[in-house]
Amino acid sequence: MTQYQTLLYYCYSPIENAEKFAEDHLEFCKSLGLVGRIIVADEGLNGTVSGTAEATKAYMEHIHADPRFKKTEFKIDDVEELSFIKMHCRYKDEIVHSGLRNPSEIDPNKQTGKHLEPQEFLAMKDQEDVVILDVRSNYEHNVGKFKNAVTLDIENFREFPEKVKELEHLKGKKILTYCTGGIKCEKASALLLKEGFEDVYQLHGGIIKYGKEAGGEDFEGDCYVFDNRVTVPVNSVNPSVVSTCRNCGKVTKKMINCANPECNEHFTQCDDCGWELDGCCSDTCKEHPRKREYDGTGYYVKVPQPVNIDKISKRKHKKLVKN
Repeated sequence: MTQYQTLLYYCYSPIENAEKFAEDHLEFCKSLGLVGRIIVADEGLNGTVSGTAEATKAYMEHIHADPRFKKTEFKIDDVEELSFIKMHCRYKDEIVHSGLRNPSEIDPNKQTGKHLEPQEFLAMKDQEDVVILDVRSNYEHNVGKFKNAVTLDIENFREFPEKVKELEHLKGKKILTYCTGGIKCEKASALLLKEGFEDVYQLHGGIIKYGKEAGGEDFEGDCYVFDNRVTVPVNSVNPSVVSTCRNCGKVTKKMINCANPECNEHFTQCDDCGWELDGCCSDTCKEHPRKREYDGTGYYVKVPQPVNIDKISKRKHKKLVKN
């Protein structure tokens, strides 16, 4: 039997004095012995927390007891070890950064895509007039995505509004959006509707719920998650591995962060290349004076960085590697 559980959830519901709520909620989570990452905004909650079964049960009961969050759905995973090291609960402007100058122009509580339960999504996804749209970032869909899904070249969801113009030719189709747990689709589908797409849907509960209730059928690869597990399998029907090593092209599903903290790029790399490059994405990063010690996992606990460091941007890094 597993000793711990990890909860994934979100809820769009207005919170008054959200900054104070975040402070109090952090102390409550710590009192239960939970670890994880929660974002609090005026528009609601977005979190992943991990703890004992007793602690997670108490947490879910606490959330559901609050009238503002009684509609919250939790995706529950049994895990062998805690999925985080510390507990963070932070206030931000949005629980998912939309990239809009005026985020209030879309409100998932007022307008969003039609919610499809996993079995409904499964039955609909292969119809001729349907387009499956992945609204996640590159590093997420590179390690796993639905068969025949349209993916977008974005490093962060806040770039999504600019990419909508590239989808104009799909107007008139049924657009089925999906993401990890459903939270990004709430805003993505709302934005698509605002931009004139008329037949928009979203996978309710995201990939995680689809894996639990529909066996993950036709999801190729693994699902990226935002905790220490990095990726989780979801397909028990026709599983496959689709991601490849950035350096040699060998099929692998292992994702790491570059050992150079000033790069820290998130990418797939096989074990052979990992040891050869000492956990780095390139020889340039391997020679960096601040390179972290590689232990084979490619996972690093964040530590305070020295001040006055001239961090290289990803663009500059890519240029250095290329040259």
